[in-house]
Amino acid sequence: MTIAVKRVYDEPSPEDGSRVLVDRLWPRGVSKERARLDRWSKEVAPSSDLRTWFHHDPERFEEFERRYRAELADNPEVAELAALGAGDRRLTLLYSARDPAHNQALVLRDVLQAYLDDAGSGSGT
Repeated sequence: MTIAVKRVYDEPSPEDGSRVLVDRLWPRGVSKERARLDRWSKEVAPSSDLRTWFHHDPERFEEFERRYRAELADNPEVAELAALGAGDRRLTLLYSARDPAHNQALVLRDVLQAYLDDAGSGSGT
């Protein structure tokens, strides 16, 4: 199983597998046709309060990650997304932030990977 992270503004590729937008708001300047989404998972995006607080400030990323993981802990959408990328399938999480090193898709990728690792070991989540 492969979970990739990519900006929604980047060109779609056949290697992307299932393309899932993980932003709460639709990205500016991107048509639905150009995005070529398989799914828009607003429910798994950071809450509006958390997103506003973070404001894509790299100095707040560590705390953002902690808070976002707490939001994801009881979110049923995590299991649904994990199922899209289970087995030999590829899942690409799409985000619109400018910073490729400090965004919610990276945190979500790690959460999904841990979920799948736990499920594969039989311990579940």
